[in-house]
Amino acid sequence: MTQSDSLQHRANENLAFFSSELFKVVQTSGIFSDSKIFADAVPKNTYEHILTQFELNSPAENNASLLRFIERYFELPCPQESAPANLHINIELQIKSLWRHLGRQADKNRSGSLLPLSSHYIVPGGRFREIYYWDSYFTALGLIESGKVSVAESMLENFIELQSQYGCIPNGNRSYYLSRSQPPILAMLVELLLPYQAEPEKFILKTIVAVTREYDFWMDGHELLNSQHVECKRVVRMPNGSILNRYWDNEATPRPESFNEDIELAAGLSTTEASEFFRNIRAACESGWDFSSRWMQKQNSLTSIRTTRIVPIDLNSLIYKMECLVAEFYLVIDDKEQSNKFANYALERKSAIKQYLWSEDEHYFMDFDLDENTQSPIKSLAGVLPLFVELVSEEQSALIAKEISEKFLKVGGLVTTNIESSQQWDAPNGWAPLQWFAVKGLLNYQQQPLAKQIMLRWLDTVNLYFEQTGKLMEKYNVCDQACTAGGGEYDVQEGFGWTNGVYQAFLKELKELS
Repeated sequence: MTQSDSLQHRANENLAFFSSELFKVVQTSGIFSDSKIFADAVPKNTYEHILTQFELNSPAENNASLLRFIERYFELPCPQESAPANLHINIELQIKSLWRHLGRQADKNRSGSLLPLSSHYIVPGGRFREIYYWDSYFTALGLIESGKVSVAESMLENFIELQSQYGCIPNGNRSYYLSRSQPPILAMLVELLLPYQAEPEKFILKTIVAVTREYDFWMDGHELLNSQHVECKRVVRMPNGSILNRYWDNEATPRPESFNEDIELAAGLSTTEASEFFRNIRAACESGWDFSSRWMQKQNSLTSIRTTRIVPIDLNSLIYKMECLVAEFYLVIDDKEQSNKFANYALERKSAIKQYLWSEDEHYFMDFDLDENTQSPIKSLAGVLPLFVELVSEEQSALIAKEISEKFLKVGGLVTTNIESSQQWDAPNGWAPLQWFAVKGLLNYQQQPLAKQIMLRWLDTVNLYFEQTGKLMEKYNVCDQACTAGGGEYDVQEGFGWTNGVYQAFLKELKELS
């Protein structure tokens, strides 16, 4: 058996274990407050042996005996050490020390859910003990500013390795993430690292296959679409025949890393309804926005989630950016035929985005509701992505900037939506990646005063929290800087990769503007 076959076999064994009675019993027992703990456990023996012992010994009579069984047969992940808080140093020095704290060397090839990586990488922090796909782009912004280009390059190599081994770039390097990806940033990561390459053409030749494979992943099934069959996986045929994309997950079962949470939410649903719920909650995880009123029919009901029924403006903007970059990359290596093909894809997508996702009434880009055949009423910060990827007119850019200033700009930065729900990707929370997309988008259209204001307010929020606690966080309350961000399935996490990266990148942008 080759190493590649061995890795695939181990991942398949682990995925099969998630369907076992032992896994279900443990995850619904309440022993662990976070389902991710047992999903990340490493077996001390073969799964076959452990399951046999479970059947023979019936340890599920009570939680005490079940916990003893778990501790005997599994190595549980150690609680993630919080980054050392330091109230007495400059925040930039703390971020540089955090890169060491969050850094991981090449993984050992062990059983369990971890998909081993061959090169150095950075984890986000807290309960997130593995690499995450879209997080890594924003982390890389900071790594470059810290003089750690080689680490960012290693992370790119890891993603290409994962894609080669498993057929896609998963949400993160865990087996339970293999059925979905995250917002596609591979081409953008290549673009980000390109200026640091001694041989740019060689670098593109090395990465172009992976970038086009990612495009194929998102467009899988597009050739099957017609006037009768308008949806397949991540592609959707719009009424005029153009193709746009949506978030999806290949599975329609409870998430292993949130098993108990999903089972409890699905209680009372029919089998069909539960399957749809599981698919849609998984698809929201692929979006990175887990979770938001963007995806829900009822703003405060997670069971009404319907992510796969939404054509999202952010995803389609990022795929447009991918098409443009691939066209550029093929020009560099002198493949004009491929370059023209992807340039045409980009033009077609740009036209469809403007037709279906631009709202003349709202002066803003909105998601599209497939069931209602109209734009979603939820206005979110995802609508800034067309600025970031430069597909809007000057007139539209001014209208969007006005909406950002009037609807999203708060005392501490940009709020994700103006809907106050129990979900973390809603008000009052702000997130580093969305601040970055907005700022860079505004700068693309000479909206420097607003971009500068956003950066200063966001940096102020991060600084205030750091001065009080010595910590950098996953997300922040931008409506009331005195309050900690909340909402979602877990407590706000410390670390934090993308916060650190965007903080450093904003300092650079401000210096260039001054």
